[in-house]
Amino acid sequence: MMSNKRIYSRRKFIGQASCAALGSTTILNTLINLKAFNSLALSNSSLDPEYKAIVCINLSGGNDSYNMLVPYINSEYSVYKAVRSNLALNKQDLLKLRITNQPNKEYGLHPAMPELAAMIDSSEAAIVANVGTLLAPTTKDDFYNNKVPLPLGLFSHSDQGSHWQTGIPQSRTNIGWGGRMSDLIHDMNANDKISMNISLEGTNYFETGNDMVEYVVDPYNGAIGINGYRPGMYDVFNMHKTAGIDSLLNQTYSDVFKKTYVDILRNSRDGQLQFQDELEKGPDIKTTFSDNYLSESLKMIARIISVHQQLGYKRQIFYVNYSGWDHHDEVLDNQNTMLGEVSRSMKEFRDALVELKLFNQVTTFSISEFGRTLTSNGNGSDHAWGGNCFVMGGSVSGAKMYGKYPSLDLKSNLNIYEGSIIPTTPVDLYFADLALWMGVAKSDLKYVLPNIGTFYDVNSSNKPLGIFK
Repeated sequence: MMSNKRIYSRRKFIGQASCAALGSTTILNTLINLKAFNSLALSNSSLDPEYKAIVCINLSGGNDSYNMLVPYINSEYSVYKAVRSNLALNKQDLLKLRITNQPNKEYGLHPAMPELAAMIDSSEAAIVANVGTLLAPTTKDDFYNNKVPLPLGLFSHSDQGSHWQTGIPQSRTNIGWGGRMSDLIHDMNANDKISMNISLEGTNYFETGNDMVEYVVDPYNGAIGINGYRPGMYDVFNMHKTAGIDSLLNQTYSDVFKKTYVDILRNSRDGQLQFQDELEKGPDIKTTFSDNYLSESLKMIARIISVHQQLGYKRQIFYVNYSGWDHHDEVLDNQNTMLGEVSRSMKEFRDALVELKLFNQVTTFSISEFGRTLTSNGNGSDHAWGGNCFVMGGSVSGAKMYGKYPSLDLKSNLNIYEGSIIPTTPVDLYFADLALWMGVAKSDLKYVLPNIGTFYDVNSSNKPLGIFK
């Protein structure tokens, strides 16, 4: 059932106001109609085994992920404890993980994340270690002596956040790798009114392509319509306003500019009505979700996924921004709360997808613009570089770590200052696995990820990281 809750938060305001210059986010959503071609017919299979979706959870602000994932072997934990000083977690509190592909290594997850730990142990989730933006494999000597190119605006929130979403760390662009991926595969969908890219957080770089834009959805209420257009409302003011808008949109215009503009508005209206109608007719998901922004966003995504056939989707890309991870202060308390929310929300989403019999066809993954310094600034940590992420789904080859967890010794060849770790897993490999799983051909990977050739031979029979079964 549709939630009646109305939450007028900062996130919701940004999400709804981001396209205010055009009158409504839905107007921007339907610009896709001018660029979508060659849609394919949708099968009516009740299980729809061809459907796939990815869900990107952006922990924006820079998650201190070397407290999310901690070395567990005594000798390595001792190094961690010494380096992290007053930020170190107690070993006895860590949730020891079953990681099957790291012989002679052991790791513990943050104690606030028992749900994610259980999913990793049951092979439903995995870790991507020491991942970050790179233009070439880099060592400490390379960094200090300018031997290799470095990402533009390293350690900057805006630049690194953008680079993770665009996959192009050498320049600033507003075209994302998810958007470029949808440029290639959107014709697998039958719906040309509503984009396959659905954002729960307004406009974003990740889902913006050369041909595609995101469709913005409110996590609590669903589709966002044309301002003032409220069919089904029976008060006099809204009845007259809605009737007036319908009258304007249903007229025939000879002027090409007026006609184009009205066509966009009309498609916006029709797409919104179709989207909301199917959403409200969708199945009643029994899984209980927590009362927080991330859980509500994932609940809305589950509801949208549940009606993907009715809406004509074979492929979908979702984006959620869970902000507030810039913990220069009170990192321990903040992480205990926020990582707990992430873990519980992930389990709730997993349970809903299992209920819908679609867990194997949806992959959820995390990003964050950078890791944080291992050393304490007093009560928090500062901007750094490499960090750790997680990926969850029924098609994920779980209980594994992809990439290599680094030495946390401040004298290591990857530490450039104060425990800022040079990443050894480029984001390109992480994202390439996701793109291939979604159906992008290897020969098209360079369009999605222009730098992939530096780290991966697209003619190889090997997978970039091998995250999927």
